[in-house]
Amino acid sequence: MASQGTTTVSTVKTDDGVNLHVKVLGDDATKRKPLLISLHGAPGLSTHMEPEASFAFLSDTFRVLVYDARGSGISDHIGPYTHDRWIKDIEILRQWAGAETFVLAGASYGAFIALDYAILHGDRLYGLLLRGAWANGKLGPMNALANILTSHKVKVDVARQVRVWSGTLRNDEDYEAAILELLPFYTPPEDESATATTEEKPESTEFKGTVKYHSATQNFAFSVNQPRFDVRDQLHTIKAPTLVVVGRHDNVTPVECSREIADKLPHARLEIFEKSGHSPPSDEPQKFEAVVADWLKADVLPVLK
Repeated sequence: MASQGTTTVSTVKTDDGVNLHVKVLGDDATKRKPLLISLHGAPGLSTHMEPEASFAFLSDTFRVLVYDARGSGISDHIGPYTHDRWIKDIEILRQWAGAETFVLAGASYGAFIALDYAILHGDRLYGLLLRGAWANGKLGPMNALANILTSHKVKVDVARQVRVWSGTLRNDEDYEAAILELLPFYTPPEDESATATTEEKPESTEFKGTVKYHSATQNFAFSVNQPRFDVRDQLHTIKAPTLVVVGRHDNVTPVECSREIADKLPHARLEIFEKSGHSPPSDEPQKFEAVVADWLKADVLPVLK
């Protein structure tokens, strides 16, 4: 374990021997600060660096725990890569951090896992934040693929994109080529980007920190997990105050997907970012921070008092 100012970098071993790379921002020895755990998206591609960039601003008031999920980043690439196993890993990290209850944030694929966690362990949550989600894993990937193939923003290898979204990638190189040709699809239109200053519109953090591609993780997530993922009829059981965030120009998880989730949650607030694509934290960072801070102050922090 190594400390970097108020940031603690650790390797946490799970019950089945897998090592997870973990960072806690705003760490305090007394563990009096409330805990927020943030899940990255894109299995086998994204890392802790995306949620770190998105939620570091909260480290004065929260312990912000971010990590590379098993099968991603520099955590061990040892399965299973099921939602149940990833949920068990969250529980291990919650206990390791010494928190009975916490705020859970999930971005993109991490939002799917966060939804499943909230259904299974809702009593552990006093807040849930979802960014770029859908509730139906059968339709979601197919709609995303359809939007890609009809988009004027990208020219892609059709067969390769089919392999990405069906979880049938040939190898890690196939995964890398698929993502690199797809990057412009995740951003807002050029006219929206042009209205933001350099300070307001930094480089997208969606795949920040990616140095390796792990197609086995992606393949399992989209060939096994997603066809089984459908929480539409269970959303009403999630009682935690929830913030649902989506970009107006998000063609991966479009606004209607977030609206469906928010409409079925008992205590949800839907926030649409008009100048964002799939990543409001980097497309509109100042607004994102303000919206999250306001939601925490109004809906979450009062629960702790």
